[in-house]
Amino acid sequence: GEKESGISVPQMRPFRRGFGYWTMQWRGRLFWNRQELCSLGELPLFNSRRGSTCKRTILILSHCFLIRKPSSSRMILGVRNPAPGWSRQLLLPFQPMVAVGIFLFFLTASLIVFRFCSAERLHPFPREGYAGALLLVVAEILMLARVEPVTTYFTPIAWTGYIFLVDSAAFSLRGKSLWRTARTEFVCLALCSIPLWLIFEAYNLRLANWVYVGLPNNWVARQFGYAWSFATIWPAIFETATLIRALGCNPGDNDSGQISAASGSRSASFIVLLGAFLLIVPLLVPPGIGSYLFGPVWLGFIFLLEPINHRLGSQSLWRDFQRGDYSRLTSLLAAGWVCGILWEFWNYWAQARWVYTFPILQEWKIFAMPLPGYLGFPAFAVECFVLFSFLTLMLNAIFRKLGKGSRPHGEALRL
Repeated sequence: GEKESGISVPQMRPFRRGFGYWTMQWRGRLFWNRQELCSLGELPLFNSRRGSTCKRTILILSHCFLIRKPSSSRMILGVRNPAPGWSRQLLLPFQPMVAVGIFLFFLTASLIVFRFCSAERLHPFPREGYAGALLLVVAEILMLARVEPVTTYFTPIAWTGYIFLVDSAAFSLRGKSLWRTARTEFVCLALCSIPLWLIFEAYNLRLANWVYVGLPNNWVARQFGYAWSFATIWPAIFETATLIRALGCNPGDNDSGQISAASGSRSASFIVLLGAFLLIVPLLVPPGIGSYLFGPVWLGFIFLLEPINHRLGSQSLWRDFQRGDYSRLTSLLAAGWVCGILWEFWNYWAQARWVYTFPILQEWKIFAMPLPGYLGFPAFAVECFVLFSFLTLMLNAIFRKLGKGSRPHGEALRL
């Protein structure tokens, strides 16, 4: 028959109901029936009449991770549903990049798991870690089955499970972690994560680099989802960096290339001014140009606040450089990459998710993120460290002013 796009759909040879047919059932309802499968005939893979039923089943199963049941009238994973019923307009150019993203996800996860399994552990793996892993698996299954409210709140649920899993892994290796041995610090980090991320949301109001779709209609439910999701950002970065540092994945730690205090003092003022310039310029230019300039924002706070943290005695990467220690920096950079892959992987399948709108290589995406965007994740992780270090400095000053003594919330910053 003729499709909405005018493409003729060749008919496939009927085949018996086997494993591939019945595994397409979702929540007790038929996910793919014969008519649905025949409509996939527009794919080059399905044009040939050669091959056995088994081969065709394998081909269909290989597309299950790229095509799923649509809801309402928005596009999900390349399936558009503008009217009641099914639409089979598949956006093939995006599928190879999704495959690249899935490969990067499993490669990154496999490297971390392999390194953890081969490392020497000081303590047994805590129960919270098993609970986090179970939460991740169950959330994935329920999300794919489109079970509410997991489908809507999948992103914060997945990150909550991940944070407990990684925290437990770090405790097993080092004998200490944020949740197990510094719970107050963990709660402080999660609460501070919300206003810290809102800084970037404020920039996005002007630069318009992403939007949120699939959110709950209820205002309270929507704000709850925002708060929960934003509260996982800083803990995810810090827990991941702590685990990577505990695994010893820090090349280049040596005493060469040290920065003298005098040299640092001379350049600090220039670096602060550079950071201010990077943060102000995107707001002053017209919005059409500013949408290209979110990159400077991912770097601006590093240059603006890192010299201040160093000068006022807060936790500082600059001080690490003076000692010739680059392990904290490399751990943060690696954590940014790991969390970036996980953010985009889990966001891609979720119903409530973000969509990037910045006008750079939109035709080349891994999941929802255009390729250049992945360069921002390592810088963002460093920026998370610098921002929280500065905020800790301010909180300690407030506590001293109130006469409550110093409360150095610094365990998370030590990684």
